[in-house]
Amino acid sequence: MTNPLIVIAAIVGAHGVRGEAKLRAFGDAANVASYGPFLDKNGKHILTPKTARSSGGEAVIVSFKEPVTREQIMAMKGTLLHVPRSALPEPDEDEFYYSDLIGLLAEHLDGAPAGRVKAVHDFGAGEILELTTPEGALFIPFTREAVPVVELAKSRLVINPPETIDAGDEGVEN
Repeated sequence: MTNPLIVIAAIVGAHGVRGEAKLRAFGDAANVASYGPFLDKNGKHILTPKTARSSGGEAVIVSFKEPVTREQIMAMKGTLLHVPRSALPEPDEDEFYYSDLIGLLAEHLDGAPAGRVKAVHDFGAGEILELTTPEGALFIPFTREAVPVVELAKSRLVINPPETIDAGDEGVEN
């Protein structure tokens, strides 16, 4: 797909009684409504944002051009909102959209194959790359130390995984 769809927000509920929605933004909450119509994962139009205001943190309250009720918004709770990749600004140097990382080939510092990026996770302590390898899944912190090179144009990245910690039996009393 030359212009993939990117998830930018999710509907977390209705706000008030006039058809506004509270969204959780997956990026710049201040601009979540400025990228054009919200689409579903297949590119079908869902809603067109009209106004947006902050609700604190990643939350944003959005009104829509289409007439919608509180009940319709509540029925859409959990809906992921997509926009075309081309509607988003280019990331700054050393910044990446998760979707740009998915599918990249990973290699070790010595050039040996390390797998392919399957997913990017963020459980609150920083981003983690999930690689698919012949041995199974490998999880790498997405830091400059652990991933010193990202070359989107070459569809590759270089990993330098942190050494594993072997707690073994040391210090354990029976």
